Amino acid sequence: MPKLSRANLMTLEAYAKARPELRAQIIAHKKNRAIALGDHITLAFEDELTMRYQIQEMLRVERIFEEAGIQDELDAYNPLIPDGTNFKATMLIEYPDVAERQTMLARLKGIEDKLWVQADGQSKIFAIADEDMERANEEKTSAVHFIRFELDAASIAAIKADAPISMGVDHPEYTAQIPALPEATRASLAKDLA
Repeated sequence: MPKLSRANLMTLEAYAKARPELRAQIIAHKKNRAIALGDHITLAFEDELTMRYQIQEMLRVERIFEEAGIQDELDAYNPLIPDGTNFKATMLIEYPDVAERQTMLARLKGIEDKLWVQADGQSKIFAIADEDMERANEEKTSAVHFIRFELDAASIAAIKADAPISMGVDHPEYTAQIPALPEATRASLAKDLA
């Protein structure tokens, strides 16, 4: 999948005009790319459209218009765009109560490596987490992780042939499974594959 460049982005002025329509489009798009694993983990699967929107929003909020600043945003977000052989997602561990969240982040250490995806009839593929920087330490995991599921050729072929996709997390303190993703989600993720 091609990465974003300056040519893919709008000027701040053009984006301000188009933003309401683009915001509605991205909200609808993200609905098919968000997966809840149990009550406390959400995976937001990224693609070129979600990252272009994120970059445009960062440029708007930070009022970045100089080439170096724009390139910094491109460099930060381009790695989250799938490469054609993988799914990439932002993992959120969500506990509204602060004390409970702190307790659970300690108990869930290593959970980012226990997420998996599976095309029907194929082996589970476990997530590769936080390639840009370590987000966990000896005491706890982070509430946010960036993960990649690097798919093998057989899984890619199965998904392209409309095989159901299951997803889950197998951690001693937290397990959840979706036996088959909704068709709209499966179809959206399949578009990430070359």
